[in-house]
Amino acid sequence: MNIELFTMINDLGKEFPVLNPVMVLISKNTIYFLAAAVILYLFSRKSGNRLMVMSGLAALILAEIAGKMAGMFHSNNQPFAELADVNNLIQMEVNNSFPSDHSIIFFTMAVTFWLFKRKHTYLWILLAVLVGFSRIWVGVHYPADILVGAILGSAFAYLAYRLIPTIKLMNKNKLTAEETKNL
Repeated sequence: MNIELFTMINDLGKEFPVLNPVMVLISKNTIYFLAAAVILYLFSRKSGNRLMVMSGLAALILAEIAGKMAGMFHSNNQPFAELADVNNLIQMEVNNSFPSDHSIIFFTMAVTFWLFKRKHTYLWILLAVLVGFSRIWVGVHYPADILVGAILGSAFAYLAYRLIPTIKLMNKNKLTAEETKNL
Protein backbone atom coordinates (compact mmCIF):
# COMPACT_ATOMS: atom_id res chain seq x y z
CA MET A 1 0.00 0.00 0.00
CA ASN A 2 2.87 2.37 0.82
CA ILE A 3 4.44 1.80 -2.61
CA GLU A 4 1.08 2.04 -4.39
CA LEU A 5 0.26 5.37 -2.76
CA PHE A 6 3.78 6.62 -3.45
CA THR A 7 3.47 5.68 -7.12
CA MET A 8 0.06 7.31 -7.41
CA ILE A 9 1.34 10.64 -6.00
CA ASN A 10 4.75 10.54 -7.67
CA ASP A 11 3.20 9.79 -11.08
CA LEU A 12 1.28 13.07 -10.84
CA GLY A 13 4.57 14.71 -11.75
CA LYS A 14 4.52 12.80 -15.02
CA GLU A 15 0.90 13.74 -15.71
CA PHE A 16 1.29 17.40 -14.70
CA PRO A 17 4.94 18.31 -15.38
CA VAL A 18 4.14 22.00 -15.24
CA LEU A 19 3.76 21.60 -11.45
CA ASN A 20 7.15 19.94 -10.99
CA PRO A 21 9.14 23.18 -10.46
CA VAL A 22 6.57 24.31 -7.88
CA MET A 23 6.82 21.01 -6.02
CA VAL A 24 10.61 21.15 -6.08
CA LEU A 25 10.49 24.70 -4.71
CA ILE A 26 8.10 23.68 -1.93
CA SER A 27 10.03 20.52 -1.14
CA LYS A 28 13.44 22.18 -0.93
CA ASN A 29 12.93 25.82 0.06
CA THR A 30 9.95 26.19 2.40
CA ILE A 31 12.24 25.15 5.24
CA TYR A 32 13.83 28.62 4.94
CA PHE A 33 10.42 30.26 5.18
CA LEU A 34 9.71 28.29 8.35
CA ALA A 35 13.10 29.22 9.80
CA ALA A 36 12.42 32.91 9.09
CA ALA A 37 9.04 32.67 10.84
CA VAL A 38 10.62 31.01 13.88
CA ILE A 39 13.26 33.77 14.07
CA LEU A 40 10.63 36.49 13.74
CA TYR A 41 8.55 34.95 16.51
CA LEU A 42 11.62 34.46 18.68
CA PHE A 43 12.71 38.10 18.43
CA SER A 44 9.25 39.62 18.66
CA ARG A 45 8.47 41.63 21.76
CA LYS A 46 5.74 39.27 22.92
CA SER A 47 6.90 36.86 25.57
CA GLY A 48 4.16 34.45 24.52
CA ASN A 49 5.85 34.14 21.14
CA ARG A 50 9.19 33.37 22.75
CA LEU A 51 7.53 30.73 24.94
CA MET A 52 5.95 29.26 21.81
CA VAL A 53 9.29 29.10 19.98
CA MET A 54 11.09 27.60 22.96
CA SER A 55 8.35 24.99 23.25
CA GLY A 56 8.59 24.25 19.53
CA LEU A 57 12.38 23.95 19.59
CA ALA A 58 12.31 21.64 22.62
CA ALA A 59 9.68 19.52 20.87
CA LEU A 60 11.74 19.50 17.69
CA ILE A 61 14.85 18.22 19.46
CA LEU A 62 12.87 15.42 21.12
CA ALA A 63 11.02 14.55 17.90
CA GLU A 64 14.28 14.36 15.94
CA ILE A 65 15.80 12.08 18.58
CA ALA A 66 12.71 9.87 18.43
CA GLY A 67 12.93 9.92 14.64
CA LYS A 68 16.56 8.79 14.69
CA MET A 69 15.61 5.99 17.09
CA ALA A 70 12.71 4.94 14.85
CA GLY A 71 15.12 4.94 11.91
CA MET A 72 17.31 2.44 13.76
CA PHE A 73 14.39 -0.01 14.00
CA HIS A 74 13.07 0.48 10.47
CA SER A 75 15.15 1.48 7.51
CA ASN A 76 14.41 2.06 3.87
CA ASN A 77 16.22 4.00 1.20
CA GLN A 78 14.50 6.76 -0.72
CA PRO A 79 12.03 5.58 -3.36
CA PHE A 80 14.26 6.78 -6.20
CA ALA A 81 16.93 4.32 -4.98
CA GLU A 82 14.59 1.34 -4.56
CA LEU A 83 11.93 1.59 -7.25
CA ALA A 84 12.00 1.71 -11.03
CA ASP A 85 10.51 4.57 -13.05
CA VAL A 86 10.38 7.10 -10.19
CA ASN A 87 9.85 10.73 -11.13
CA ASN A 88 13.00 11.80 -9.26
CA LEU A 89 13.17 15.61 -9.25
CA ILE A 90 15.74 16.15 -6.48
CA GLN A 91 19.26 14.77 -6.55
CA MET A 92 20.46 13.60 -3.16
CA GLU A 93 22.53 10.90 -1.52
CA VAL A 94 20.90 7.57 -0.85
CA ASN A 95 20.26 7.00 2.85
CA ASN A 96 17.49 6.02 5.27
CA SER A 97 14.41 8.07 4.44
CA PHE A 98 12.41 6.87 7.46
CA PRO A 99 11.02 8.99 9.00
CA SER A 100 11.03 12.23 7.04
CA ASP A 101 13.04 14.96 8.77
CA HIS A 102 11.17 17.62 6.78
CA SER A 103 7.87 16.27 8.10
CA ILE A 104 9.16 16.14 11.66
CA ILE A 105 10.36 19.75 11.45
CA PHE A 106 7.27 21.15 9.74
CA PHE A 107 4.68 19.31 11.79
CA THR A 108 6.47 20.05 15.06
CA MET A 109 6.54 23.78 14.41
CA ALA A 110 3.15 23.97 12.66
CA VAL A 111 1.35 22.15 15.47
CA THR A 112 3.21 24.26 18.04
CA PHE A 113 2.08 27.46 16.28
CA TRP A 114 -1.47 26.13 16.13
CA LEU A 115 -1.57 25.08 19.79
CA PHE A 116 -0.28 28.41 21.05
CA LYS A 117 -1.99 30.80 18.62
CA ARG A 118 -4.99 29.11 16.99
CA LYS A 119 -5.72 32.23 14.87
CA HIS A 120 -4.91 31.57 11.20
CA THR A 121 -2.15 29.16 12.16
CA TYR A 122 -4.01 26.29 10.53
CA LEU A 123 -2.29 27.60 7.40
CA TRP A 124 0.99 26.33 8.85
CA ILE A 125 -0.55 22.86 9.16
CA LEU A 126 -1.70 23.05 5.55
CA LEU A 127 1.84 24.06 4.56
CA ALA A 128 3.25 21.10 6.51
CA VAL A 129 0.88 18.76 4.65
CA LEU A 130 1.89 20.36 1.35
CA VAL A 131 5.58 19.93 2.15
CA GLY A 132 5.00 16.25 2.96
CA PHE A 133 3.02 15.78 -0.25
CA SER A 134 5.74 17.52 -2.26
CA ARG A 135 8.44 15.24 -0.80
CA ILE A 136 6.51 12.27 -2.20
CA TRP A 137 5.88 14.06 -5.52
CA VAL A 138 9.62 14.71 -6.05
CA GLY A 139 10.49 11.07 -5.26
CA VAL A 140 12.45 11.33 -2.01
CA HIS A 141 9.99 9.89 0.54
CA TYR A 142 7.34 7.23 0.86
CA PRO A 143 3.97 8.18 2.38
CA ALA A 144 4.81 6.19 5.55
CA ASP A 145 7.99 8.28 5.97
CA ILE A 146 5.85 11.42 5.89
CA LEU A 147 3.12 9.99 8.13
CA VAL A 148 5.52 8.86 10.86
CA GLY A 149 7.35 12.20 10.72
CA ALA A 150 4.02 14.01 11.06
CA ILE A 151 2.95 11.84 13.99
CA LEU A 152 6.26 12.30 15.83
CA GLY A 153 6.33 16.05 15.23
CA SER A 154 2.70 16.52 16.28
CA ALA A 155 2.98 14.33 19.37
CA PHE A 156 6.10 16.04 20.66
CA ALA A 157 4.65 19.48 19.87
CA TYR A 158 1.66 18.64 22.05
CA LEU A 159 3.85 17.21 24.81
CA ALA A 160 6.03 20.34 24.86
CA TYR A 161 2.94 22.57 24.75
CA ARG A 162 1.70 20.89 27.93
CA LEU A 163 5.07 20.76 29.74
CA ILE A 164 7.22 23.76 28.72
CA PRO A 165 4.88 26.47 30.08
CA THR A 166 4.96 24.75 33.49
CA ILE A 167 8.74 25.11 33.80
CA LYS A 168 9.45 28.14 35.99
CA LEU A 169 12.55 29.20 34.07
CA MET A 170 10.54 29.36 30.85
CA ASN A 171 7.58 30.97 32.60
CA LYS A 172 9.06 34.22 33.95
CA ASN A 173 6.05 36.29 32.95
CA LYS A 174 3.55 33.76 34.33
CA LEU A 175 1.97 33.24 30.91
CA THR A 176 0.32 29.91 30.41
CA ALA A 177 -0.06 28.24 27.07
CA GLU A 178 -3.77 29.03 27.19
CA GLU A 179 -3.10 32.74 27.74
CA THR A 180 -0.72 32.92 24.79
CA LYS A 181 -3.55 32.00 22.40
CA ASN A 182 -5.06 35.43 23.05
CA LEU A 183 -1.88 37.29 22.08
